[in-house]
Amino acid sequence: MSKSSRLLIRSAYVAALGGLLFGFDTAVISGAEKSIQDFWDLSGFWHGFTVAVALMGTVIGALTAGKPADRFGRRNALMVVAALYLLSALGSSLSQLWVPFMIYRFLGGLGVGASSVIGPMYIAEIAPPERRGKLVAMFQFNVVSGILLAYISNYIISLLAEANAWRWMFGVEAIPAVLFFAFLFGVPATPRWLILKGQSDKARDILKLFNVANLEKQIKTIEDSIYSEKHVQSARLFTKKMRYPIMLAILVAFFNQFSGINAIMYYAPRIFEVAGVARESALLQSVAIGLTNMIFTLIAINIIDRFGRKKLLLLGAAGLTVTLAMVTLDFLVASEPGTIVLIGLIGFIAFFALSQGTVIWVFISEIFPNRVRAKGQALGSFTHWAGAAIVSWIFPVFAKLGNTTSTGTAFLIFTVIMVVQFIVVYKFFPETKGRSLEQIQDDFGL
Repeated sequence: MSKSSRLLIRSAYVAALGGLLFGFDTAVISGAEKSIQDFWDLSGFWHGFTVAVALMGTVIGALTAGKPADRFGRRNALMVVAALYLLSALGSSLSQLWVPFMIYRFLGGLGVGASSVIGPMYIAEIAPPERRGKLVAMFQFNVVSGILLAYISNYIISLLAEANAWRWMFGVEAIPAVLFFAFLFGVPATPRWLILKGQSDKARDILKLFNVANLEKQIKTIEDSIYSEKHVQSARLFTKKMRYPIMLAILVAFFNQFSGINAIMYYAPRIFEVAGVARESALLQSVAIGLTNMIFTLIAINIIDRFGRKKLLLLGAAGLTVTLAMVTLDFLVASEPGTIVLIGLIGFIAFFALSQGTVIWVFISEIFPNRVRAKGQALGSFTHWAGAAIVSWIFPVFAKLGNTTSTGTAFLIFTVIMVVQFIVVYKFFPETKGRSLEQIQDDFGL
């Protein structure tokens, strides 16, 4: 492997470490949520709110990340994200009172939301078109790796810690947060951001490090694109010309969350308990879900640039419909739900990881022009995390965890939404594989 390729992969992977912390921070609550409910004696409503408060932070983080990323650069903004992860991990693990705990979880959510915008943006702006899908998808692979790491960590800590296991579950996140912060000093700023700031010479030096073919042509293409956006088009996101990419970003993010993914990720042990599985076995089965997620995300990363974004979304919508229907029927019809629930949920995770779990960050990072990419990425992430907060807050109340009929009804709603997704993707979504960011912009008439 050449020096330039190593630099490209290293830079993309360091940015994607924000995804590892993203996954860990969002999944760690699954092992701790019941202990937290007992520790502070929370009702169902406030229990759901406590789980969802980090996701409320992600909404704010996703909405506000674009401006500092444009002003100070993608890399520098990621350093702030790393600091937020570290503060959240230490604060959540040491809190004695409920309100400070909520504040620290909210700060972690800010980091998650910001990293979901800035990480894929950084990678998209350094990656060549033929490798962009695979490299941006590394972010999602790290997300699912973080989820698996959180499940394994929760299971091991539950076996080793006799008291206050939930504090250790949150505290161990400090280790990858420190590493993420340190590694960011070894990666460059993105050439597109430097050109946006009028620093074409610095951008040229970095593109040389990446051994970009047709260097001057590439710089001229980016400069022309940015000049056009500055002098011909409005820099505002919400304009008539931007309706199509806005619609696509909102839809892909909406369907991603209303598949029920975060209800499963955050409450998997409790769902398994409803299906009659003992607590320790439920935590272990959550590890099986995390492992499935990682394996099928790895498969998706290696086929997304060949198979295409739209086809993966269609395949996923069909598979999610079938697997969610299996879980629904087992909860609503079977006298003792159990095995089918486990098979259905593992199948669900496989299809989700193979499709929209991987596609979402690649797709959103591609469909907006340079000048408003940060804003567009923020809009998609805002929709994603707003949906995640709603689902995570309402699910334990609506599903009445412990009641098989209510839980089955919740999964029925997710099933119907996936049928709608298949129809919408088939009729309205374009294919973006193999196109440069500027070509996609031209395709959309932007």
